[in-house]
Amino acid sequence: MPEGHSVRRLARQFGDVFTGERLAVSSPQGRFSGGAALLDGHALVAAEAHGKHLFLHFDNALVLHVHLGLYGAWSFGGDRTFTGSSSIGAPRRVGEQESPSGSEADAGASYAGPPAPVGAVRVRLASGHGWADLRGATTCETITAAEADAVLARLGPDPLRNLRGDAGRFARNLRTRKTPVAALLMDQKIIAGVGNVYRAEVLFRRRLDPWMPGTDVTEPDARNLWRDVVSVMTDGVADGRIITTPPRYWAVNGTTAAKAARAGQDIPAKSGSFPRGEDAHYVYKRQGLPCRVCRTLVLVAELAGRNLYWCPFCQQPQE
Repeated sequence: MPEGHSVRRLARQFGDVFTGERLAVSSPQGRFSGGAALLDGHALVAAEAHGKHLFLHFDNALVLHVHLGLYGAWSFGGDRTFTGSSSIGAPRRVGEQESPSGSEADAGASYAGPPAPVGAVRVRLASGHGWADLRGATTCETITAAEADAVLARLGPDPLRNLRGDAGRFARNLRTRKTPVAALLMDQKIIAGVGNVYRAEVLFRRRLDPWMPGTDVTEPDARNLWRDVVSVMTDGVADGRIITTPPRYWAVNGTTAAKAARAGQDIPAKSGSFPRGEDAHYVYKRQGLPCRVCRTLVLVAELAGRNLYWCPFCQQPQE
């Protein structure tokens, strides 16, 4: 499931290419025909994200509300003025390529409008410069602004908004529940936007036992956890992928940057470079491999229907 940084990038994408444009809105699949008709011909005035929810606001005071879920994805295309990610969602690439999208852009030809829909396109948005297609989303609905506010009211604070008081609100949400902290981080009423990758990585980075009840997390630890989520998710928006390890853990010609430095070799991992997928995380999907810090084997277990990854030594229960 795309995590909060991807949805924030989606909101930015829609804001960049569609804000102020009068859009043709349709449902090629047919399942969203009624909702599409309410938006067709109206201009997009704002695009916002909160956690994993995307809200597209139109000039008739209606909102297109989308939650991608496990299988939803947006694809984009258009002319050379319509730049951005070619696809964001699931199934998704490692990172999203920021470049002009569509065959017309690649070939330099004049834009002749969107191509024929491919697959089960739930909703298509089209302007004079480009288009966006949605497939497989868990939620796709046209709602009022008041209904959008009601959705927001049910969600916890979004680390990518990081408003005044959000750290304290998160700490209170977390510390009043006896549920394991790893499950609480996936509860969108506690904190909005954290998914399976971020929860495993930030708990490791903060050296917190994932099975510890929320009531046992100290106030300072809860606030530090919030700050770390803010940091890594903000990086995720900038990078277009989740990277939680520093360059010293990234492979350089078959070895790590740390080993290369000790051997006096040049380290190509400079600002703006990215690690291989297997080097980007501390524990996520590294079960059975040695912890990058202590060399203890990383464990995996199911929690709340999802696989949880952690190091039993670095994240051992506190006395």
